[in-house]
Amino acid sequence: MNKLIIAAVCGITGGVVLSTQVAGPLIAQEDRANASVYEQLDLFGDIFERIRANYVEDVDEAALIEAAINGMLTSLDPHSSYLPPNDFSDMQVQTRGEFGGLGIEVTQEDGFVRVITPMDDTPAMEAGVEAGDFITHVDGEALLGLTLEQAVDLMRGPVGSEITITVVREGRDQPFDITIVRDRIRLTAVRARLEGNTAIVRVSTFNDQTYPNLEEGLRGLISEIGGLDNLNGVVLDLRNNPGGLLSQAIRVSDAFLEQGEIVSTRGRRPEDGERYNATPGDLITGLPMVVLVNDGSASASEIVAGALQDHRRAVVVGTNSFGKGSVQSIMPLAGNGAMRLTTSLYYTPSGRSIQALGIAPDILVEQRPAVETTEDEEEAQSRRNEASLRGAIENSSLSEDELRQLEEEQAIAEATARLRNEDYQLAYAIDILTGLNALGPRGN
Repeated sequence: MNKLIIAAVCGITGGVVLSTQVAGPLIAQEDRANASVYEQLDLFGDIFERIRANYVEDVDEAALIEAAINGMLTSLDPHSSYLPPNDFSDMQVQTRGEFGGLGIEVTQEDGFVRVITPMDDTPAMEAGVEAGDFITHVDGEALLGLTLEQAVDLMRGPVGSEITITVVREGRDQPFDITIVRDRIRLTAVRARLEGNTAIVRVSTFNDQTYPNLEEGLRGLISEIGGLDNLNGVVLDLRNNPGGLLSQAIRVSDAFLEQGEIVSTRGRRPEDGERYNATPGDLITGLPMVVLVNDGSASASEIVAGALQDHRRAVVVGTNSFGKGSVQSIMPLAGNGAMRLTTSLYYTPSGRSIQALGIAPDILVEQRPAVETTEDEEEAQSRRNEASLRGAIENSSLSEDELRQLEEEQAIAEATARLRNEDYQLAYAIDILTGLNALGPRGN
């Protein structure tokens, strides 16, 4: 019994000693780390006061602190930043689908402003700005050395005013200028149209209107064509879509999935992770899909493409996407400003992170420059058949309905051929859906 007591006492004593040996250094280490942080904060205060007292000119103290805050955030990654009150207000308006400016989504790379994508039907797109362009100057003022927010501020201005940007573009030997007239940007999140028997759904951004517009557009096309049975499938065009709201990317993905994971996010701590799953219901009840992407497809558009690709719900066609696989949280701050902070990475259903990698298409298709054909060339092409020959025997075996159906099919094929000269990637996507339907059963 005494031995047991002694053993117990020794165990307790050993535990105390061990706790002291382990916890003591850890606490001391934490104290030293905290002391170092406070020393750095004291250093910041010292530098701030010396600037106030000794700089050659009077300084704007608020602007100085704002620059320091922004510098701290932008040093983390290209997407973390401080949003002053005006910028925060502009961002809130933008997510609702209307704002003033040029209509370009930009990031910063090697000190220069890189265009992620020009937005559809905006002054920037009409002026010829392309995804991948580097903007080096605004109205002759160099952007090198400026923060992204400072560069964007230079590009802002009153609606109707002119701005000249200097652009460096791959394949061009020399920088060149593009003059753009600023306008109010009204983003139409989704445009839907029919090309023959194929639904083309162009999603240009992910804002509050994206899913409602998508659902409304698809239902309109289905009604126009006389029901789903008459539809070959859907081309979801996400080219040059810079992203937007995560919630909308999830809803758009869910629109075509019956079950399974859409996307997951993982932060620094395991408990910060989130998983988002599809709910039953497919707007097109399993019809074939093609998703179009390119190097201007980023963030939320990559979530959609990755989810549909991993679930083998759609064939992804085009070129490699941008590769923005991080999630930013907007945190309102005192003074009506906010902080945009990267808080997690997102992963596709198969568990892959596309950060800095992008979505690789299932079928790589480079876009070809538009080719114009003259009326004489089109007419000559249309004549190269048996029916055009003088004295050719007419085919009288077809009924009027069969003949009309044949003419409609020929018209659709000719329209796709013309589209191939205007938008090769889109025509390729339509060809895929047409081919898939040719292998399936045909209705009477």
